[in-house]
Amino acid sequence: MRAVRLSVVTAAATVAALTAVTGCAEKSDAKGDGAVQVVAKDDSCEVSKTKIPAGHVELAVENKGSKVTEVYVLFPDDRIVTERENIGPGTKATITAEVKAGSYEIACKPGMKGHGIRQKIEVTGAAAAERSPEMDKAVAEYRTYVQAQADETLPRVKVFTDAVAAGDIEAAKKAYADSRIGWERTEPVAESFGDIDPKVDVRADGLEEGQEWTGWHRLEKALWQDEKLGAEEKALAPVLYKDLVDWQNRVGKAEITSTSMANGAKELLDEVATGKVTGEEERYSHTDLVDFKANVEGAEKSYALLKPVASKNDAALTASLDTQFAALNTLLDTYREDKDSYEFTPYDKVGKADRKELLDAVNALAEPLSRLAAAVTK
Repeated sequence: MRAVRLSVVTAAATVAALTAVTGCAEKSDAKGDGAVQVVAKDDSCEVSKTKIPAGHVELAVENKGSKVTEVYVLFPDDRIVTERENIGPGTKATITAEVKAGSYEIACKPGMKGHGIRQKIEVTGAAAAERSPEMDKAVAEYRTYVQAQADETLPRVKVFTDAVAAGDIEAAKKAYADSRIGWERTEPVAESFGDIDPKVDVRADGLEEGQEWTGWHRLEKALWQDEKLGAEEKALAPVLYKDLVDWQNRVGKAEITSTSMANGAKELLDEVATGKVTGEEERYSHTDLVDFKANVEGAEKSYALLKPVASKNDAALTASLDTQFAALNTLLDTYREDKDSYEFTPYDKVGKADRKELLDAVNALAEPLSRLAAAVTK
């Protein structure tokens, strides 16, 4: 899910984690003629160019504000072309995207909330580079993977929502984490639609003003903290299922490119660093490590499909990614309750030192992963 408001203590810790997980982003100074300079402040979003050629576009982002920010390239209907969340104050990030001709908006979201401060841009002409059969194959296979994850998720969600509707707390608890795996593996694609994620995966402190709290985490709180399923919670069960059917029906139409796959993989690692490692994502059920593993699996799938091209362009990068993915997976597997299951140690049983070890492993992977999009566009 998207990052939310944090407590003062957590925010301080998270900014430190974000600086690490962004890796080389704060050292990046993409100032080539083709780069679009984006300066994000608390009250403005300055864009150096409003007309740019179609194809591979590079945004050189600098956060000169006092708040953690997000930067998006958006279609007119608010679907997401590409994004980078969690850009800390005083840091920089480079975003590489593949953009077709048309009208778009670049949005900065200081504090990672609300509609954002927006600038309209026009992308003109046709992409100059030839289509790559290898990249077309990677995108097609990833599209199949994303659809399969959605298709496989719905029956698991039905088990969960049926248990909630029936008032069966223990059955609902047992089905909860399993119902989220496919979503967590492909979350950047789900988030690209803009309107589904806030309905199904928002936490209480991520709600916009006037927004009704629905979705998984509303029911998670009822099950583990309130330990009751009243009429309101039972009524929310079919709403969650309906919203996820909408996701299933729309996911096959998502805009997917090689760069969105690479950026999405990095986003999944950011999700781990800012939600799972902190224990905030599943704060009632403590099933964070299930989400953690699913995020890593989704990132690794994107990487595996892009690797044939990335390895030709930057063999050292793919060697590093192979090593760091293996190390993180090995570490995560030590928390499995059973080596053949998807059950993990409850996160409230994971100590501070062990959480630091997990974060260090995420950071070690996130740094080279932040360079994957550039590698596939060389």
